[in-house]
Amino acid sequence: MKNQELGNWQTTVLGIVLAILVIIVLNSYIIINPGQAGVISILGKARDGALLEGIHVKPPFITVIDVYDLTVQKFEVPAESSTKDLQNLSARFAINFRLDPIKVVEVRRKQGTLENIVSKIIAPQTQEAFKIAAARRTVEEAITKRSELKEDFDQALGDRLDKYGIIVLDTSVVDLAFSPEFARAVEEKQIAEQRAQRAVYVAREAEQEAQADVNRAKGRAEAQRLLAETLKAQGGQLVLQKETIEAWRSGGAQMPKVLVMGDDSKNGVPFIFNLGNVQNQP
Repeated sequence: MKNQELGNWQTTVLGIVLAILVIIVLNSYIIINPGQAGVISILGKARDGALLEGIHVKPPFITVIDVYDLTVQKFEVPAESSTKDLQNLSARFAINFRLDPIKVVEVRRKQGTLENIVSKIIAPQTQEAFKIAAARRTVEEAITKRSELKEDFDQALGDRLDKYGIIVLDTSVVDLAFSPEFARAVEEKQIAEQRAQRAVYVAREAEQEAQADVNRAKGRAEAQRLLAETLKAQGGQLVLQKETIEAWRSGGAQMPKVLVMGDDSKNGVPFIFNLGNVQNQP
């Protein structure tokens, strides 16, 4: 009986020991997945050196592992500023960023969670970067030169977030808004510019058409001059004969009923006599 009780007690103790060993083993390592980094804290103190992907051994029960996502994160952040001409300008930026794995431990010590990073670091620094970019130009320039505004904003934001271990990959302007009064002023100015450009185009078109008329008139005058000189020169009668025959062939003139022959010269122009009367004679 005593041996049976001793055996049961030993089995229980062995089971407890094995359970404790299993718990210790399970709490003695951590697996960091690709795209992640871990920060190990022992008794509340963060240890230098981030844990990158793979399996890592850690002291059981007295350590805490904070795992950070190193993949690209995207957040939309609003911002407001005054332009160079003291106009109110508001925008909303979509910011793509990721954490620098080398500085993850520093991020854990100073900023904590990803939510704190967005609310306490990225949002206020976005506001300051937008103020820098907007103050360099008027509100009209901010609209017409939007790409330049974005370049200045990207430069300012990247410089400010780099020291916090935040790498800015890309930004985009989701929305850019200004006062309704200025919107109407810009629209009216654009309409006026379009009308002015249209007036210039019409004036140039009229000038070109007038020049074309002049050139056509000069061409007709030159043709008439050359024709007159040709008629005056020797052989001018042949020209008249040729034009007369071409007119008859093309149907532009009726065949005369009267043909009057000129002199015996080969270059004489035929004149008209009544062919109809000759055809009607028996």
